[in-house]
Amino acid sequence: MKEVFKRLVVDSQERKYKNIIPRDYDIPLDSNKIVSLVGIRRCGKTTILFELIQKLRDSISKDRIFYINFEDDRLFPISIKDLDSLIEAYYELYPQNREKRVYIFLDEVQNIKNWELFVRRIYDTLNVQIFVTGSSSKLLSSEIATSLRGRTITYEVFPFSFREYLRYKNVEINFYSSNSLSYIKNEFNNYLINGGFVETFDKSKDIQIKILKDYMDLIIYKDIVDRYSIKNQTLLKHLIKYIFVNIGTLISFNKLYNEYKALGYKVGKDTLYDYFSYLQDAFVAFTSPIFKNSVKQEQRNPKKLWIIDNGFKKLFSTNISPDFSKLYENLAFLHLRRKEQEIFYFKDKYEVDLYVNDKLINVSYDISDKQTLNREIKALEEAMNYFNLNTSYLITKDEENIIKIDNKTVQIVPMWKWLLK
Repeated sequence: MKEVFKRLVVDSQERKYKNIIPRDYDIPLDSNKIVSLVGIRRCGKTTILFELIQKLRDSISKDRIFYINFEDDRLFPISIKDLDSLIEAYYELYPQNREKRVYIFLDEVQNIKNWELFVRRIYDTLNVQIFVTGSSSKLLSSEIATSLRGRTITYEVFPFSFREYLRYKNVEINFYSSNSLSYIKNEFNNYLINGGFVETFDKSKDIQIKILKDYMDLIIYKDIVDRYSIKNQTLLKHLIKYIFVNIGTLISFNKLYNEYKALGYKVGKDTLYDYFSYLQDAFVAFTSPIFKNSVKQEQRNPKKLWIIDNGFKKLFSTNISPDFSKLYENLAFLHLRRKEQEIFYFKDKYEVDLYVNDKLINVSYDISDKQTLNREIKALEEAMNYFNLNTSYLITKDEENIIKIDNKTVQIVPMWKWLLK
C-alpha cells in the first residue's frame, strides 16, 4: 500500500489544474482547523480542492502539498490501518518537509471507517493543514461532533449558483448594460430548467438527462442502498419520484404512509422516515418547517419539500412544458439555503413561502392576474404585521415594482435579478 500511496502523492503533485471556474466559497488556506467540504456528489467539491491547491502553489513548493482520492480503485480495499502508510510514504519521499507545514487534501474520506480518528491524530501531532470532503451530511456531522469537536470548520457545497453559472458562461453582470441584461435573461431560462451541475452545461437535452440519471443512480445505489443496506428499493425509488414531482408542497408522513399502504406497499412509518432521512443525508432533499414559537407546534405541522437542483426534476416530470412555478420556488429556496441552515415558511390566514433572518419572501412566477397579486400581497402584509417588519419581497418572472402598504413595503423583484443581489 505504501508504494501505491507514493505514486498517488507524486501524481497529484505533477498534475496541472487548468480551466477551473472559481466558486463563491471563501475557504481559508491556513485556518489551523480541519476544513471539511460536504455536499451532494458531483457538485464540485473536488474542483474546489483543486482551486485551493492551485492557490497554494503560487506561494509554496508543490512538494508540500498532496491530494488523495479515496475512491481511486488502486486503494481498494482500504481500512484505517492502511492510513499510517500514507504518512510514511509522504515523509519517505520528502524527509526534508518533516519540520515544514504540509497541506493534505483527502477526497471522499468517508469511505474509510473511523477515518476521523486518523485525521484527528495527524492534526494533533504533525504540522499539517488538512482538507477533507464527503458526500454524506450525517456521517461527517456525526463523526465531527464526536471525534473532531473544536478542530474543524465545515462548508456545505452546492451545485453552481446562478452567479457562478454566469461566470462559467463568461457573461458580464451589469444591470445598466442592455447587452449584458439580454445575455443574463437568456442564460437564466437555461439555468432555471437545467440546473447547476457543471457537467451538464453546454450539453444537449438528451445528454443532460443521461448525466443527471447517472448521478441519481450513483447516489441511490452507492450513498443509500449500499450504505444502509436498503431492502425495499422499489419504495425508495417511488419516494424519490414523489419528492421530485412535489417540490414546494407540504409533506405529511402520516398521509404519505397511508397512501403507500393503500397502494399495497408493505412499509412501516419508521421505514418511511428512515428512507427520507437517507435522502436528506445524501443532500438530495431538504425540508422547511412552519415557523412557530413552539418546537412542538412546528413538529405537528407538515414541512415543505425541496430538492438539491432543478435539473433533477426533468427526470420525473411528465409535463410537456416545465412547471415554472415549482422551479421558481425551489430556486428561491436554494438561494437562501446556500447561506442559511434553516429556512421556514409562515402560515396564518395566508401563507408566505420562505422566512429566514427577518426576511419574508413569496415566489410567484406570474402575477399578471390581479387576484394572484392581491393574494401574494395580503400574505406578505399579514406576515410583516406578525413579525413587525417593514419590508418583504415578492419574487416573480419579469415585473419590478414597489408597493406601499401604510408604512410597509413589498419589493417586487424579477427572480434573475434577486439571485444576483
